[in-house]
Amino acid sequence: MMKKLRDILYVSGGIVMILGACLYVTRWSAAPYVYLVGAVLFAAMQITDTYKGSNFVVKRLRRQQIIGAVLLVVAGILMLVLHRNEWMVCLLVAAIFELYTAFRIPKELERDNQ
Repeated sequence: MMKKLRDILYVSGGIVMILGACLYVTRWSAAPYVYLVGAVLFAAMQITDTYKGSNFVVKRLRRQQIIGAVLLVVAGILMLVLHRNEWMVCLLVAAIFELYTAFRIPKELERDNQ
């Protein structure tokens, strides 16, 4: 039950974050807040997810994933503070970390189980 709730919060945070980033293009004043709520929810679910194994590579990838999650939140803060497009650079770096770890962690866990 708890795992299902975490998955729902994780996915909904990602959707709200994407929605906020897309709404930013329309110059809607609440778009940074929408993005930030989604980013905080998404990051909270990633940070609280734990790996209890001993695989050093997965531990390193989890640290990179957490850095990516924190950078997603920083991008939201930059949206609010700077009112220009510098936040997109932070979002790009976060997306690269998140995308890389999203593919590598399952491969390493599969390799670890074999």
